[in-house]
Amino acid sequence: MNKKLGYFPGCSLQSTAAEYDLSLRTVFAALQQDLTELPDWNCCGATAGHATDAYLADALVLRNLALAESAGIDEVIVPCAECYNLFKTTDTKVRDSVEETLNVNAEIKSFIKDSYSGKVAVVHPLQRLSRPEWLADIEKLAVRPLTGLKVVTYYGCLLTRPASVAFDHADYPLSMDKILTCIGVEVRKWSYKTDCCGASLSLPRPATVEKFVSHLAAMARRAGAEALAVACPLCHANMDTRQSKKLGPLMPVFYFTELMGMSFNHPEARQWLARHIIDPLPLLAGLGLL
Repeated sequence: MNKKLGYFPGCSLQSTAAEYDLSLRTVFAALQQDLTELPDWNCCGATAGHATDAYLADALVLRNLALAESAGIDEVIVPCAECYNLFKTTDTKVRDSVEETLNVNAEIKSFIKDSYSGKVAVVHPLQRLSRPEWLADIEKLAVRPLTGLKVVTYYGCLLTRPASVAFDHADYPLSMDKILTCIGVEVRKWSYKTDCCGASLSLPRPATVEKFVSHLAAMARRAGAEALAVACPLCHANMDTRQSKKLGPLMPVFYFTELMGMSFNHPEARQWLARHIIDPLPLLAGLGLL
C-alpha cells in the first residue's frame, strides 16, 4: 500500500523562498509522488516561538501534526530545515512520552478536537529523495545533466543536530551529494557542510552573519566550487545576501531542487533562478547549461 505524503511548506516557502516551493513541487510531480498540503496549517513558530515560549514551541507544531494525522497522512515532507527540526523534535518528544509535551498535546484537543498520537513520519525531502529507489528514477529523469557545474553541498546546522532529528551523518552528510551526483553535478569535497551560517542573526547581527557567510564562500572557492547547493531557506537567504565582495567574487546559491528541476529540463526553471539576489545565469551560461 502506498503511503500518503503530506506537505508542510511553512511560511518561508510561501514567501521569500517561493522558488524552493515551486521547484520542490515540480521535482515530486516529475517523480510521480503526490503531495497533499496540510489542511489549514499554521506557522511552526520557528526561532521566535521556540526561544520565547516553551508552550507555543510544542503547541504550534502539535496542531500541525494532529491535522496531518487526522487527514490520514503517513509521512509529512517538511522542506524548511528549521521547520523540519522543530517538527522532528516535537514528534520525538511525543514518542518518548515527555510529560510537558504530552500535557500540551492533551490541551490542544480542546481547540481542534484532535491530538497527536505519534503516527506520522516527519521527513525532510533530502531524506526521501536520497533513498536508492528514488535516486535511480532521478538519474533517468535528468535528461539535461548539469555536467561541468562544480558545487559544494551546504546542509547548515539544523538538519543533523541534535541527534534526535538527524537522518544523515552529523558532520559529513551525503544525501544531497548523492542526489546531485545523479544529475551530473560535480560535488566537491569540503569540511564546512554543517557549519552555521548565522541563522536568525541576519537581522539583529548582520556583521556576524557576513563574517560567517563570507568565510563559507571563501572555503567553497578553495574547494574548487563555483556555487553552493542548499536545502534551507534561511541558509539560502544568508548566503545569497550577506556575502562580502572583499573576499572574492560572489558565489551563486542554488536550492538542490532547482538544480534537479533544471536537469529535468523543466520550462520554469529559469523563472525560479530570477528570484535570486546573486545572479546564477552568467555561471550557467558560461557552462552551456542554459
